[in-house]
Amino acid sequence: MATALAAGASAAFAAPPSGGMLTWGVETEPTTFNPQLNGQAKAELILRASFESLFARKPDGGYVPWLASGYQVSADGKIYTFTLRTGVKFTDGTAFDAAAVVKNFEQVRDPSYCAGSSICGIAARLADARAIDPHTVQLTLREPYAPFLSFAAALKLISPAAYASPQLKSGGRDVAGTGPFILASYRKGQEADFIRNPDYHWAPATAGHQGAAYVDRVVYRFLPESSVRTGALLSGQVDVIEGISGNDAGLRGKQPNLAYLHALNTGSPYSLYLNVTQPPTRDPLVRRALLQALDLDALVAAIYRGKRTRAWGITSPVDPLYDHSIEHRYGNDPALANRLLDQAGWSARDAAGYRTKDGRRLSIDVVQALATVRDQRDVLLQGVQAQARQRLGVELKIRYVDAGTYADVRNSGLFGAIPNSNTDTDGIDTENHYLPVERGGVINYSRTDDPRLADWLHAAARTRDDAARGRWYSQLQRAVIVDEAYAIPLYQPEDQIAANTRVHGLSFRSFKQMPETPYDVWLDPH
Repeated sequence: MATALAAGASAAFAAPPSGGMLTWGVETEPTTFNPQLNGQAKAELILRASFESLFARKPDGGYVPWLASGYQVSADGKIYTFTLRTGVKFTDGTAFDAAAVVKNFEQVRDPSYCAGSSICGIAARLADARAIDPHTVQLTLREPYAPFLSFAAALKLISPAAYASPQLKSGGRDVAGTGPFILASYRKGQEADFIRNPDYHWAPATAGHQGAAYVDRVVYRFLPESSVRTGALLSGQVDVIEGISGNDAGLRGKQPNLAYLHALNTGSPYSLYLNVTQPPTRDPLVRRALLQALDLDALVAAIYRGKRTRAWGITSPVDPLYDHSIEHRYGNDPALANRLLDQAGWSARDAAGYRTKDGRRLSIDVVQALATVRDQRDVLLQGVQAQARQRLGVELKIRYVDAGTYADVRNSGLFGAIPNSNTDTDGIDTENHYLPVERGGVINYSRTDDPRLADWLHAAARTRDDAARGRWYSQLQRAVIVDEAYAIPLYQPEDQIAANTRVHGLSFRSFKQMPETPYDVWLDPH
């Protein structure tokens, strides 16, 4: 989906006018302005304004030249050769050439740099990166890996000078990209201010025009509360917002001066990943009971006022690898769920009504990172918590933790469950969640090392036959959800945009369906 908001109004102008400032109210403040280390999907809206990739994607998933003009893959699937576009430069003045691209790929496979990010696992597959000439890059893999093109094409490239900057991990003006906007200032907790890159002239064919952006300046204001963002839009304090709650989405029909658009994301749904290495979720009967007990249709509909999509599988329903046959194969069966817990020996109850065994309460420690609490996910988790208590007598203890604590908990493996979503495509999201931790499962929150999953993922990754890959992923999807309950899919994330009708050219990115940068945005003169 790439339909633009208020696009029809452009007919009133011979050409979109340049100039002006766009103010955008956003839900998520980046924890880092380094796009390679960013783990927040919602922050991509901001970071993508400055940082670009070798290729863009068409709606069907095909590749469109961007910073690269073409690519070749060797017959054995191990060597990827990219021809780079000429005339591109980073906004710090550094040349964009093969040496700069090689430096990026060398860095993202360095564990001292990428540790804790999702790029580590895939980048580790790279055996060699070299510049064949100033405009040709050759990447050689240790073994064939079909999703590598998706990774290489999408990696956001930064100036090689940035790797020596003290701002490298946090990001900042020293971490330069090639994009249509340049970070001018950042006030933590308040806003990030970007100015137009006057030298920009290398947009991909998926963009609406060529040359510099239309607007002079873009200010992203950090407004984490949905009601505050909506109020700021209605009062004219901002021109556009993203992240509209189910309650506020209904306003679009009552406000003729507002336009509204939404689209499902790709990647894995927001799911509750159950740790198979720690009690009580180590017991498959406990995991299956929780999976079967929940009435997520009713819960998602009630919390989001019918404006969100209940999730079923391991990836988004807009992803070509999604298998719809899993839908309605489990859930909302509390009788079965209670029998499973009785069978597992959790048959006694304490004074509060929770199930117990050997004097211990059936309690699951749920750890949620504060940085990824958005879109009423805290309310959704409270609803899951209430259903687990009422339908099963299971206690979910929800903890919201800062980034440092979250990293420590993840690394220790001492937790009951972690809720998470991910927007990576082409099966990369699935690998990140279900490969063993030590073999590339960088966000394997269930901590499973099920050898069947690794075998299936390995087989899928070695073939470029899309139909064969789909069959491997379908088999894996049934195993990890219905059979083993390693994860409980909750809802499918989506993005929403609402804007004053004086704003034109807002759209969603092709294929990944996240809000596109304001590159094509222009404003009615007034």
